[in-house]
Amino acid sequence: MRYAPGAVGKSAVLDTDLHAELRDHPVIRQARARFGATFTTETQDLIQRYTYLFGVWEPHLTQWLERRLKPGDAFVDVGANIGYYSLLASHLVGESGKVVSIEASPRFHSVLVDEARGQQLHQPARRQRRDLRSGRGADLHPRELAQHGREQHRPVRRRSGVHLRGTSPALHDVLSAEEIAKARVIKTDVEGAEGAAVRGLEPVLDELCPDVELAIEVTSQRMAELGQSADELLEAFTKRGFNVYRLANDYAAGSYHSSTP
Repeated sequence: MRYAPGAVGKSAVLDTDLHAELRDHPVIRQARARFGATFTTETQDLIQRYTYLFGVWEPHLTQWLERRLKPGDAFVDVGANIGYYSLLASHLVGESGKVVSIEASPRFHSVLVDEARGQQLHQPARRQRRDLRSGRGADLHPRELAQHGREQHRPVRRRSGVHLRGTSPALHDVLSAEEIAKARVIKTDVEGAEGAAVRGLEPVLDELCPDVELAIEVTSQRMAELGQSADELLEAFTKRGFNVYRLANDYAAGSYHSSTP
């Protein structure tokens, strides 16, 4: 997938056989991302599987961050997962920059901590295992691995799964005043709970730096299941003078091949 020349036939192999094989019969391998960091990947998880196969996750967002973050910048990674974007940002902002990583899942947080310790980074990420939602009790359940292998937030609806009940802090309660003021990019991907997480920033939107940009995953269906609205989320920013634009993420194998340098 990564090193054989050309792309002809690779997408068909991935879609018909390789995806299911690596998901249902996972392997653990060391994989080097294109930006230089090394991850211990377990292919049952979609993010780790793509990092193993292609050396990149969400190439459009990866390239966008590479254009945005400069040495000395500050980056906030809400929903850090295994730390792909946190480690990418650490390489981009350098010794004079700062990265804050926030992850609710104990499993992914542990992976993130281990990966960060094993990297020779100019700027190690500060890590917090926090669940950022709207201050009401909720459970964190593992989604079916056959779908994406990622974890999602949903209200209490079933008895099985990993339960992390409790009241969640607002984002502005987790970040320091200096981190809020200096954040160049805030990326938020918490599986549909983005509305609640980002609303925690509303009280301090005026304190953000003038050129701050927020990369927010918006999945209308998941947000609706949590009683949230994508339109309301976007309105919270447009009424403060933010410009909204769409950065598409395509998970088809072909888009990963076409993004290969």
